Amino acid sequence: MIRCANLIKRFSEKTVLDHISFEISGGAIFGFLGPSGAGKTTLIKILTGQLSFEGGHVSVFDKPVNELLRDDKKRIGIMMDSFGIYERFSCADNLKIFADIYDIQHAQIPIVLKMVGLEDVGYKPAANLSKGMRTRLSLARCFLHVPRLIFLDEPTSGLDPQTMRKIHRIIMDLKRDGCTVFLTTHNMEEAHALCDTVALLHRGVIAESGAPDVICRKYNHQKKIRLHLSSGEDVELPHDKTAAQTISNLLASGRTESIHSSEPTLESVFLELTGHALQEDE
Repeated sequence: MIRCANLIKRFSEKTVLDHISFEISGGAIFGFLGPSGAGKTTLIKILTGQLSFEGGHVSVFDKPVNELLRDDKKRIGIMMDSFGIYERFSCADNLKIFADIYDIQHAQIPIVLKMVGLEDVGYKPAANLSKGMRTRLSLARCFLHVPRLIFLDEPTSGLDPQTMRKIHRIIMDLKRDGCTVFLTTHNMEEAHALCDTVALLHRGVIAESGAPDVICRKYNHQKKIRLHLSSGEDVELPHDKTAAQTISNLLASGRTESIHSSEPTLESVFLELTGHALQEDE
């Protein structure tokens, strides 16, 4: 679906993306992860033909990105902060504008509003929406023309946990329908929950990539199992066959309240690789 090989992007003398390479197969959720200012939005603009680049090769739908036709672009949906909402228009009227651009029947609008949970506020002015509702309206606009490739740039940034979970359900529903999703985020828990594959971006370079669980196991240097007992005691054991009998005995005794392995989070892997926390601005 997307191929990127040795991509280089510069602004004046600053290299923002430095020999970036990855591939995304159809029907997958790919997470491009990094702190604010790392180059995530720049990459989306390149992949969608909004920005040129200085080196490398980029293709979408097996075509060089600069050769995409209008019909190809109509198969792409984009949600970015820079794409504004018409404040004085209702939710439905906002979508009518884009429906007319894409030659979509207006009958599709209530279907999409229901998909994002805005069916009861379709005629409410966008200016009166909460941040979470505005995000869902932006998603509705992104989905309106039933794209097969969707770019979501920090779709849950600043949202409360309940609204975030609603957005996550929508994204997973898209995947089940066969859509390919390119997601940028600095929320590593979100990435671990949603993404089939992630790439960790630091100062224009991919520091690590792969399936989230595989990355976490790769950097599991401790290889420990920790059990918390009802007495308040914590027992730490090696993560190998030598601990099997001890773990069995503790579980059989009914004294074990919880058991955890020592795999790091994506956040801690990023910190180990770069020396920076993911929430820090560059």
